[in-house]
Amino acid sequence: MNFHPNDVQRRARVASGMLFLTIVFLIGSFFRAQVLQHSQYALASEKNRLREVPIPAPRGQIYDRRGEIIAENIPGYTVSLLAPGEDSLRAALARLSGTIQLSDEQADAVVKRYRRTPNRPAVIFGDASFDLVSVLEEHRVEFPGLIIQAAPKRYYPDGPAVAALVGYTGEINETELGSKDFVGYKPGQQVGKTGIEKRYEARLRGQEGVRFVEVDVRGRVVREAGAREDLSARPAPPLYTNIDLDLQKFIVKLFGDSLQGAVVALEPKSGEVLALHSAPSFDPNRFVGGVSRAYFDSLNTDKRRPMYNKAIQGTYPPGSTWKLATAITALEDSVVKLEDHMPAPCTGSYTYGNRPFKCHKHTGHGSLTLAQAIEQSCDVYFYQLGLKLGITRLVAGGVAIGSAERSGIDLPNETKPNFPTAPANDYFNKRYGVRGWSPAVSMNMAIGQGENSQTVVNMARFYSALATDGNAAHPQVVRGLSEKEKLFELDSANMAGIRAALAGVVSHGTAAASRIEGLTMAGKTGTAQNGTEAEHRPDHAWFVGFAPADNPKIVVAVMIEFGGHGTRSAPIAAKIIEHFLKAATKQAFITEGN
Repeated sequence: MNFHPNDVQRRARVASGMLFLTIVFLIGSFFRAQVLQHSQYALASEKNRLREVPIPAPRGQIYDRRGEIIAENIPGYTVSLLAPGEDSLRAALARLSGTIQLSDEQADAVVKRYRRTPNRPAVIFGDASFDLVSVLEEHRVEFPGLIIQAAPKRYYPDGPAVAALVGYTGEINETELGSKDFVGYKPGQQVGKTGIEKRYEARLRGQEGVRFVEVDVRGRVVREAGAREDLSARPAPPLYTNIDLDLQKFIVKLFGDSLQGAVVALEPKSGEVLALHSAPSFDPNRFVGGVSRAYFDSLNTDKRRPMYNKAIQGTYPPGSTWKLATAITALEDSVVKLEDHMPAPCTGSYTYGNRPFKCHKHTGHGSLTLAQAIEQSCDVYFYQLGLKLGITRLVAGGVAIGSAERSGIDLPNETKPNFPTAPANDYFNKRYGVRGWSPAVSMNMAIGQGENSQTVVNMARFYSALATDGNAAHPQVVRGLSEKEKLFELDSANMAGIRAALAGVVSHGTAAASRIEGLTMAGKTGTAQNGTEAEHRPDHAWFVGFAPADNPKIVVAVMIEFGGHGTRSAPIAAKIIEHFLKAATKQAFITEGN
């Protein structure tokens, strides 16, 4: 076919124009990609080429009141795995299980971590032993995505002695990752699980660093150093507590391996927690980097409940230690004076209706004043005092001293005491039915039995108010100011009389065997019934006291589960008080000498 020269020329111009536009479009695209969007594509390239490897931050060290270490960091190792996809990760884990011991449960946990943050290495071992690291290093060429790095490891030098206080750390779980308290946390990171570690997590965590490794298209590590400048981890500042570590370890020795129960020691004016122990204990070091199933199961199946913090979570009938709350309520309401007697003397029991209510002294105490009834722990006196007060006032008085609320200690998971909070009649009508109870419940309430279960820390707080001026601060483990609260109001004469009666308990009353030579100690024993009479469970043994009686420096609450009689707890409390005061005197002498 012949074309007219003009047609050829026209078509050539069209073709040239289209070619020109194509070249302009390509140049524009290159300009946009190379210049305008350079940083965007460079970043995408960096993401494909580089992988972030987290550098764990050292947690803040925890110290006692004199600078002794409670929790520190020691060198450790973590093992992680980089993979381009989930299938590749599973394949690598399957190969890895042929070299080291890796259960299916552990492998599934690694995959879960990977799904949340696929651009970060999936943690396999948060606390790898040196032997394990040595084996992996020998086979490292077989696992190109393997990341082995040094990492700070949490360590508690005194282990079980401080477990109830400091708690432990562990890997963050799925529930915590979805919580508002852990915003910004990532799978595989270690967080506080209980105790100080949990309560002060925000202050102890530090700031994680990042190092970068270069990978190929298959996600295999081709360069571990120099790929990009690392971001160093920032350690958290130290945390200083009010704990007296020497006293804490002394208490642990007193309990040994045979006793179970709890101790709380406070500085009465400030509420500073000097010591807190729950027995039996556990080793928090075993939880670092992941606790073994065998050890965890052994703790959970132990009937003595070592994982249960008996000082702040256990609730127990306070027994005769509660008689001071009854006495305070009666004195505040002017129902009785310290020198007043009850109508019926103690003959070993008190009959109400057709039922006898026994006193712990079967032969009876005779006719006593309130002060003497405190010293001798006469149940018959307090039965009658409970009836005089009535259940409404007894409950209101207990609520006023904080018996229905948590102590406010700065530790997590404190249990709320069991105590009536509604108007008393409404509470007991709902519990037992309108005619299902009688005023006799006042008798049980007056001696610390019945619908009343308290934590050890709450009883220590109440006695700190007895040791001072009716005010009590919230117990404070970590240094800081604690607000005081007025628990009751007594004039100076009544306060002095109450303290004298408590001193009489130790000098010639139920705790006379626990006297400390050269020191006036005040306190109250308590033998708390545990369950019904038909169940025949051993009683819990209480002692709560303070010293010196005229100028208290320490309040100690001791509760021994199934201890039998309160006189079993009193000698332990006396030894704790004596040890603390001697150490304080020695420390003051050294300080003055310097």
